[in-house]
Amino acid sequence: MSETFSTLHNLVHKGVKVVMDIPYELWNETSAEVSDLKKQCDVMVEQYEEVIEDWYKGSQEEDLMSYLCEKHVLKGQDTSCLKEAWAKKKGDLAAIAQDKKKKKSKKKAKGGEHNKNKEKKVKKNKNKLLDEHGDKQKMEEEGHTSDEEIQKSVPLHQERTEL
Repeated sequence: MSETFSTLHNLVHKGVKVVMDIPYELWNETSAEVSDLKKQCDVMVEQYEEVIEDWYKGSQEEDLMSYLCEKHVLKGQDTSCLKEAWAKKKGDLAAIAQDKKKKKSKKKAKGGEHNKNKEKKVKKNKNKLLDEHGDKQKMEEEGHTSDEEIQKSVPLHQERTEL
């Protein structure tokens, strides 16, 4: 659903009367343009099914776009359309989804390094505590951890107040 229609849905749910040329029941339907493009895509996939299968079963070293589009669909025609850069527009769902994927992958990369460092520190502190107490083997066998490993108790420096 587009950002516009999700906003309109939210307004309707809040009780705002929204008047449009499109009936409310059709707000979630795919637009005619998108439906037409999907039909064209389905027809093309059906026409070039064998070519796609050959690429899939083959080595797949060549990019599908160049293999299918340049060598078969646009064979001998102008292929400059394949080199056009996609410019994302504000509110474009595809652009938003792509940005979210980039952010997630960056967070995973950062989080992965952070978690590894954190795990190393925890392991190091655990071994240090276990060595100090001489109970390393006993704790490993029983699978227990001491409260000291979790957090050392520290006295509070504030006065107690009642709520």
